[in-house]
Amino acid sequence: MAAKVLLIALLAMASSLAMASDPSPLQDFCVADKDSKVLVNGFVCKDPKNVKAEDFFFTGLDKAGNTDNKLGSMVTAVNVNKLVGLNTLGISMVRIDYGPKGLNPPHTHPRATEILTVIEGQLLVGFVTSNTDNGNRLFTKMLKKGDVFVFPEGLIHFQFNPGNCNTIAIGALSSQNPGVITIANAVFGSKPPISDDVLAKAFQVDKKTVDWLQAQFWMDNNN
Repeated sequence: MAAKVLLIALLAMASSLAMASDPSPLQDFCVADKDSKVLVNGFVCKDPKNVKAEDFFFTGLDKAGNTDNKLGSMVTAVNVNKLVGLNTLGISMVRIDYGPKGLNPPHTHPRATEILTVIEGQLLVGFVTSNTDNGNRLFTKMLKKGDVFVFPEGLIHFQFNPGNCNTIAIGALSSQNPGVITIANAVFGSKPPISDDVLAKAFQVDKKTVDWLQAQFWMDNNN
């Protein structure tokens, strides 16, 4: 009986680990067939006989994103939606441009860890831990050119350019489709809106403040 319990526990652990990240490929590649009507977790594989070099190719990451917006930043993502050869490979990347005082606002990637390096300029970066008995701990660091910082999967994080010059960063993420949840957009810009009674109670402010926040334009800086 004890052996059976141990076996079940080991299988449960293996299953949880297997589900903790993108599915591993079972062949050399599985180029996404975005025209398929079949719904799966990810994308159906294109027939290997029809795969071309272009399926593994993306161009344009040398071009700066437009930072002329309310946040002063722009994220250019290269994920499976833009590079179909990434399907099942469990990786993607981003270029992030920041104008002076530009912000990539607090957000999470529900399916990926992110590692970020500064190519030009400087960044104040940080992430906040999940709820603990000691509250939510902030880890923050000022980065300069060549520095690297990692944001653990699912945790709220941000990047801010405190300088008066443009900054460029490159990030790699451990999912073909990491997802982005921008905190302010999700809370105050959802459609339909979250009840102002709920948000007033949660943020301990009056409903007029909540109504004002919900009336704002919450920009998405992801391209």
